[in-house]
Amino acid sequence: MNENVRAIANELKAQILILLSLVGLMWAVEIADQVFFRPFLQTTLDVYGIIPRNLIGLRGILFAPFLHGNFPHLIGNIIPFLVLGWLIMLREISDFFWVTLVSGLVSGLGTWLFGSPGVHVGASGVIFGYLGYLLLRGFFERSILSIAISLGVGVLYGSLLWGVLPMQYGISWEGHLFGFIGGVLAARLLVNGSRNRRSKDLFS
Repeated sequence: MNENVRAIANELKAQILILLSLVGLMWAVEIADQVFFRPFLQTTLDVYGIIPRNLIGLRGILFAPFLHGNFPHLIGNIIPFLVLGWLIMLREISDFFWVTLVSGLVSGLGTWLFGSPGVHVGASGVIFGYLGYLLLRGFFERSILSIAISLGVGVLYGSLLWGVLPMQYGISWEGHLFGFIGGVLAARLLVNGSRNRRSKDLFS
């Protein structure tokens, strides 16, 4: 029993460390941008965001999730990032990295290809990926636990789905939409991968 408790505690510590490290990086980047770059260098780190159909704007696929327009923008993303990210980690920490990677790539590429002119920044594309993953994992997997999590997330964060529509100026709905698609894709691929591994184990 002690070993099980210790293993759970270590897993929880790892989850907290990963999530807080990523959030800490977002805060460090935004503080540096607001306190140093904008006042003294008369520039902003947001230029490293996604610039649609501009070759140099492709770098934003990597950097944009860590960049935010201002502190309220960052603060608005922190809670859903932590809550939805942790729910993904409940199954496997590796699932979190997989969903983050797929959501970030699909959101970034979709925004670069189809986004409105300007610079797109923020972690919301990845967050919508988390939402898509958690909502659809239950549908693909059909297990009681995954369906329960999908329903719970739908109740708590289902209203965010309005964010995939072009309803508000200055909001990167393209990043939200393609992030959501990326999360659904990640859910499908993970469920298929799990089924394939179970099939190989049965015949090995």
